[in-house]
Amino acid sequence: MAKNSKIQVSGIQISVLSKDNSDFISLTDIARFKDADHTDTLIQNWMRNRNTIELLGFWECIYNPDFKPLEFEGFRKQAGLNSFVMTPKKWIETTNSIGIISKSGRYGGTFAHKDIALEFASWISIEFKLYVIKEFQRLKEDETNRNKLEWNLQRTLAKVNYRIHTDAIRENLIPPALSKPEINFVYADEADLLNVALFGLTAKQWRDHNPEATGNIRDAATIEQLVVLSNLESNAVLIHQGLTQRNRLVQLNKIAITQMKSLLDNKNLTHLK
Repeated sequence: MAKNSKIQVSGIQISVLSKDNSDFISLTDIARFKDADHTDTLIQNWMRNRNTIELLGFWECIYNPDFKPLEFEGFRKQAGLNSFVMTPKKWIETTNSIGIISKSGRYGGTFAHKDIALEFASWISIEFKLYVIKEFQRLKEDETNRNKLEWNLQRTLAKVNYRIHTDAIRENLIPPALSKPEINFVYADEADLLNVALFGLTAKQWRDHNPEATGNIRDAATIEQLVVLSNLESNAVLIHQGLTQRNRLVQLNKIAITQMKSLLDNKNLTHLK
């Protein structure tokens, strides 16, 4: 799912489109810095240049396996001639480009991958390009900080819910008069029940496989895994129901598989990664 963000540069609001783990910046908005009434003309004039066509074509050759190089070579030979005309739509449809996106509607316009958009900004104004870079970097830093906060919130949620889980163990699984080592053993065993259901291995097995890693198996979890881990604290309900550990493990594993599949298919969570 595409996500729109905004940056403010020299009084111009510029849209940033995040799509398929890539960032596309609005060429239309950048062009407004020079001439707000003729943005399409500015973009077309830029695309008529031979250097621009080569930039667009070489970028596509690197990142787009479905790019049409023969059509690119045809445009490359014509670029710079007085009769040569190029538009974003023509470039996209003819070469099967992915570096430029043309969006219609109220919030539409021409977008280009950040590598390409910054070159257009440089063509508009070197000084303006530097400000665009600065604000774009600030945007990405803010997104990174928000992602870290989301991860920490999910980690905290998992820890809080795990307290409910351990309380259920204390009330239902720990017989009276057990020694402290025996009690600790029961807790560790039940904690690993969740680990095995979700991660497929115990905490010790994870440490044995990752001797250089810092933290524990749950510290290395993904956002999706932490969400499922929080939901798996329903193990406390299964404990109260008196189910055997084996039956609980089977049920929890089925729940983990179903929820992980659902989360990984949910495009709304990609922005958390």
